[in-house]
Amino acid sequence: MKLPIIFSIDDDQQVLQAIQRDLRQQYRKQYRILATTSTQEALASLAELKKKNEEVALFLSDQRMPSMSGVDFLNQARQIYPNAKRALLTAYSDIDAAVRAINEVQLDYYISKPWDPPEEKLYPVLNELLDDWQAHHRPGFEGLRLIGYQFSPQSHDLKDFLAANLFPYQWLDIETHLQAQELLDLHGIERKDLPAVVLEDGTVLVRPTIQDLGEKLGLKPKASEGIYDLAIIGAGPAGLAAAVYGGSEGLRTILIDKRAPGGQAGTSSRIENYLGFPSGLSGSELARRAITQAQRFGVEFLAPQEVVEIKSAGQYKHIKMSDNSEVIAKSILLSTGVSYHKLDKPGLDQFTGAGVYYGAATTEAYAFKGQPVFIVGGGNSAGQGAMYLSRSASEVFIVIRRPDLSESMSQYLIDQIEQTPNIKILPCTEIVEAKGDTKLECLVLEDMNTKEQRTVPAAALFIFIGAKPFTDWIQMDIIKDGKGFIETGRSLTKYDSFKRTWKKEREPFSLETCSAGIFAAGDVRAGAMNRVASAVGEGAMAVSFVHKYLAET
Repeated sequence: MKLPIIFSIDDDQQVLQAIQRDLRQQYRKQYRILATTSTQEALASLAELKKKNEEVALFLSDQRMPSMSGVDFLNQARQIYPNAKRALLTAYSDIDAAVRAINEVQLDYYISKPWDPPEEKLYPVLNELLDDWQAHHRPGFEGLRLIGYQFSPQSHDLKDFLAANLFPYQWLDIETHLQAQELLDLHGIERKDLPAVVLEDGTVLVRPTIQDLGEKLGLKPKASEGIYDLAIIGAGPAGLAAAVYGGSEGLRTILIDKRAPGGQAGTSSRIENYLGFPSGLSGSELARRAITQAQRFGVEFLAPQEVVEIKSAGQYKHIKMSDNSEVIAKSILLSTGVSYHKLDKPGLDQFTGAGVYYGAATTEAYAFKGQPVFIVGGGNSAGQGAMYLSRSASEVFIVIRRPDLSESMSQYLIDQIEQTPNIKILPCTEIVEAKGDTKLECLVLEDMNTKEQRTVPAAALFIFIGAKPFTDWIQMDIIKDGKGFIETGRSLTKYDSFKRTWKKEREPFSLETCSAGIFAAGDVRAGAMNRVASAVGEGAMAVSFVHKYLAET
């Protein structure tokens, strides 16, 4: 936590040194002591301190200075730090000016020179002023601040990225938060340039990309080694497990993800059926523990970084990134997971990021406090999202095409939903249209049995339907099933193209693709179980096959 500041100004260097000495002797443990002989330098530094979110508790200024009187300086300083206490150092002849300043600029006190001994003539006065300041002071947020519009897709993407990577930040909606406009004025930012990020050191990023922000926050988008034993693409549960086992078993391992560790599971507000956590844990907490564990074993983590192409050249695999950088590895694990299908209904594309969200979007839950929200989908992720949103929303409606949730959701979640009074199931129902002006305001629902339609108010819609694998970017001859999931192991033999691509005498390992040395694990693999525990198991198992592959090459 930053210490608040006591700021002293006097054009006489000897007097300034004396006041600095006395201030430091008494207050250096509780306050930072800053001092200058120039009022112009002081005012300039105050603006910079404000940008860095520093707090000034007390100004102590000499009255007689050549470029500006102490009263004038304190008046200008008050515009920047209105809550700071203000005291004037005066000679006997300046007492009348000090008395007038008490009324004119709300001066808190004046101290006559000389103030010896300080234990009698300085500290009692300053102690009273500082105690009063502390009593009324409410510390501001220390850290990154994100300013934008609540219903802006760009703002949502930045919030989602920060939350997924567990960076603490303060969200300031320009339309509802007074401090947001103050920060814009302080840094000279116009509303048309939002969203903007103000870092703790006062640096401002205007309309930053995810990559720009990640690099500023210390994430690594570039590889440090020339070649790796194992490159893992995708940091979901399967990728994280492979990273932990690869690193712990001595493989030079690199983990690459375009967003944040955790994948789709990382957005889950509560996972209650994962082995060893009887009270459950959030997906982000599971991801944080796993990435910390992997990095402890020497695994290099690149994020945010997107892979756009892989090529196999003999025993080496070339991985090309979106910024044209390249990673070379002896083996690859594809664990890119899945995304939710787009709901192709009128209005939904228009409001994506402005009331319509794919996945949990837990970062937006507080924005809809006391308002009705809707969820489409009947799987576990939808159930977890409903339970999380029920804490703040007035009502949560789960829209499903089936008669009930029993075919697609775990029983423990069904039981919780039934016991939550503000969650309601809308069976045999589908959404046909989204309506609103600049954000989602209402939905048109249709009863699938009667075909009757009705329009209902909706502050937000969270979509959890289907699962589309992240495999469209793979251009090399990797065999996929009809839905785009990667085929592995013996399942490859049913494809006519397998013999054209597989050139080894042995059969592919269980998690190996039709390209030797390239493996797949987790939800992206055809036939996967779509459970966190099974993905973790596949990630760990993949490393044993990587060892076998590396041994033969």
